[in-house]
Order: sequence, then structure tokens, then C-alpha cells
Amino acid sequence: MSAVRCQISISLDGFAAGPEQSPENPIGIGGMRLHEWALATRAWRSQHGQEGGEDGIDSEIVRRSTEGVGSYVMGRRMFGGGEGEWDLGWRGWWGEEPPFRVPVFVLTHHPREPLVMEGGTTFTFVTDGIESALAQAREAAGGLDVSVAGGASAIRQFLAAGLLDELTLHIAPVLLGSGERLLEDVGDPELVPVEAVGSPLATHVTYRVR
Repeated sequence: MSAVRCQISISLDGFAAGPEQSPENPIGIGGMRLHEWALATRAWRSQHGQEGGEDGIDSEIVRRSTEGVGSYVMGRRMFGGGEGEWDLGWRGWWGEEPPFRVPVFVLTHHPREPLVMEGGTTFTFVTDGIESALAQAREAAGGLDVSVAGGASAIRQFLAAGLLDELTLHIAPVLLGSGERLLEDVGDPELVPVEAVGSPLATHVTYRVR
């Protein structure tokens, strides 16, 4: 069976987003600092249809994060568009050609018809929980891995339910002080380190989840 894996950037003090998150500032105050290690890399820029960028270990980590992934699951906040009933004009943060290029299943309490985008991405909105989203994502992945793209709430749900096989933390040398913690109310999963590499901008640690 394919693996269920995820990767997410966090601060040294354990936050995946800063304080005062809002639709206008979804990662909270200071939250973008967690992702600076990735934004300048050649791999990230290529995935988002941009030229240039820096090579090195951070770029390699970004490139590897999409290898073997056949579908994604993400939370409503990561897809964006605010809370409550859908504004059907909202089509995600990524423009008409999102970087996923495979099926994406969005966890939500509010039904919405699938959204077919350019480049191979289709967003399907799942209202009956993470188990249903995972089952649909596995089928769509066709034997490849399923990646839980975020945000922190979606990852916590998968960890707490014992549905995650691999977790990669990109630990930025940043202290946010407050915000949304990643590893909170997830039970007591056994995390076995399988790889740790670093750069001046982040330490990348991959765990097998038992």
C-alpha cells in the first residue's frame, strides 16, 4: 500500500503558523519566516513556474518532497477562501495552474463541486472526514504516495488518528513565541528518526511514524 506522508515548516519553538491568523494573513504574524528556506530555491521556483533560484540541500529537499506523490489532502484553511459557505469565486492561492498537478482533496464542512484547474490539478471537496478523504486520495494516487499538504490542523488530525506513515519537519531557526502549534493533542505517536540534514536556513528531519 502507498505511504501517507507530510512535510511542514515549523519554528524552533514548535509553531507552524504565527499569531493572529486571518484570511488576509493565513500564516499569521511572522509565519512567512518559516518558509524562507524554500522560497529562494530553484526547485520551489520551478514548481511554481518561475525561473532561476538557488541550488543546494534546501532545493533538493523541495524537489524530493513531490517525488512519488500521486495525490494530496489539505485542510480548508490551506485552500483558503475564508470560513463558512464557499465564495465560489475563490479558486485557491495558486492561480489557474496550481503547483500540485495531481488530484487534491480538501477537507471542509461545506459542499462544493470539484474544481478542475490547469496543469492536472483537480480540487475535490470532502465533507465526511479524513478517512474518506484518504480513501479517495489513495484511489486517485494509483499506487503512489498520498501527501498531507497541511495545514497544521489537518496534519494533527492524521497523526492523532494513526494515519500518517512519515513526517518531515523543516525546522527554521526562528522563534515565533505564539501561534498555532503543530504537535499538540496528537496522542503519543512513536516517531523514529530516519534522516536529518541541514543548511544555514533550516534543519530537515524525517521521522517514520509508528
